Amino acid sequence: MKHEKTYNAMEIKHKNGDIIIEGPISAEELASLDFHKDLVSFRPAPQQHKALIGIAGLPEGRIIIVRELNEVVGYATYVYPDPLERWSEGNIERLIELGAIEVIPKFRGGGVGKALLKVSMMDDAMEDYIVITTEYYWHWDLKGTGLNVWEYRKVMEKMMQAGGLEYYATDDPEISSHPANCLMARIGKRVDKETIQRFDNLRFQNRFMY
Repeated sequence: MKHEKTYNAMEIKHKNGDIIIEGPISAEELASLDFHKDLVSFRPAPQQHKALIGIAGLPEGRIIIVRELNEVVGYATYVYPDPLERWSEGNIERLIELGAIEVIPKFRGGGVGKALLKVSMMDDAMEDYIVITTEYYWHWDLKGTGLNVWEYRKVMEKMMQAGGLEYYATDDPEISSHPANCLMARIGKRVDKETIQRFDNLRFQNRFMY
């Protein structure tokens, strides 16, 4: 299956400096950019830079970045779900996951996260995909933001809604383990009914268990 990727960009005049949000960018271009030392939510910055270059090189992989001059200061990743997750079980070619979104503290606020989602969805090819994201409260920066679980959940939902993602119910055990966790998804306009049905079957695997 061919994965189309059409580059889009948006300029933002943030209170802490002008930035460009752009992508999907190639592995080669990502490798040529500096990577900010504060991008450490998932692993040390050099390792995260290397991981993103790897994702950018995958046929379905999409990296949208926030760039200040020649330095990456934020990013969002789209890739097939982890093989160990429920969402990979159906082998749905047109289902990809918003796997990570991170912005350095300097540029948090000011709508940067929302803009990452908006630029992601500017590509018409996204209408061929179901895009999902799984939100787990234990991944959230509650300490750094000073927000409680429900306040943070509200912020996350608003940001995801900027990219057209909506709440979807599921009986996935990990998501169901805490009421603040959630599954959000955006179903592209050209996704066929069979693919949507396969997604629904993944969302509810225990519907006949009592």
